[in-house]
Amino acid sequence: MSRNTDLLLTALAPAIWGSTYVVTTLMLPPDYPLTVAMLRALPAGILLLLAVRQLPQGIWWLRALVLGALNFSVFWALLFVAAYRLPGGVAATLGAIQPLVVIGLARALLGSPVRSLSVVAAVAGLAGVALLVLGPKAALDPVGIAAGLASAVSMALGTVLSRRWQPPVSALTFTSWQLTAGGILLAPAALLAEPSLPPLTPLNVLGLAYLGLIGAALTYVLWFRGVARLEPAVVSSLGFLSPISAVLLGWGLLGQSLSAAQLAGMAIVVGSVWLSQRAQRQPWKQVASA
Repeated sequence: MSRNTDLLLTALAPAIWGSTYVVTTLMLPPDYPLTVAMLRALPAGILLLLAVRQLPQGIWWLRALVLGALNFSVFWALLFVAAYRLPGGVAATLGAIQPLVVIGLARALLGSPVRSLSVVAAVAGLAGVALLVLGPKAALDPVGIAAGLASAVSMALGTVLSRRWQPPVSALTFTSWQLTAGGILLAPAALLAEPSLPPLTPLNVLGLAYLGLIGAALTYVLWFRGVARLEPAVVSSLGFLSPISAVLLGWGLLGQSLSAAQLAGMAIVVGSVWLSQRAQRQPWKQVASA
């Protein structure tokens, strides 16, 4: 497939992730973040494992656990801490530092060059997300800020290591390992930190099915496929599409307002994604995997 096709397929993942807020708000019981995260990851991972019928071998058991923790367990847990302690706009803006972190980690772990245009694109994207989601009454909680920054670092490290550690299996199989590992690691935290779920309504079940099958299984297969084929800085910059999707869905389905500043933020974010792709036109060499 062409590079443009790889970009479009990978971009579908963050665009779909942007629907998580709307689905959670309209279809799920409130105040069960860890339980919902576990139910989003574990059933989807098990279903994919049943489909591929291939377990990790040797070192890939440990690597699957590490990646499952970074990309799902630690990332989602810290993200929910930030979401509860900070206004959504602040949490989203902190998460938008991820492309900058990826640029540094890709240099350290993959040997990829640091291109000034990539840094400019990442900073522009961060500014665009701030315009898009940051309100004038944003409150700053130290614990929430630390959790938001740590969640971005966790996902950034998971993205770069997913590129460095490429197993001789399909993206579908690789995703099944990580989702299952992430769900297993989330289960004890959900059981210990949260009360039991109330009886689920058909709407709740439909919301969980969407988050698991579409919002996790499908999107992460596309995401890890993109990680294997595209430069890490390119992949991470596509994550800026998630807040755009969330704001547009909130406007269309929840009746939220859309200001001139938000429209400007969208334009800047789209421009930063385009700029990031331009910055990565030159090929780069990956260091040998450990």
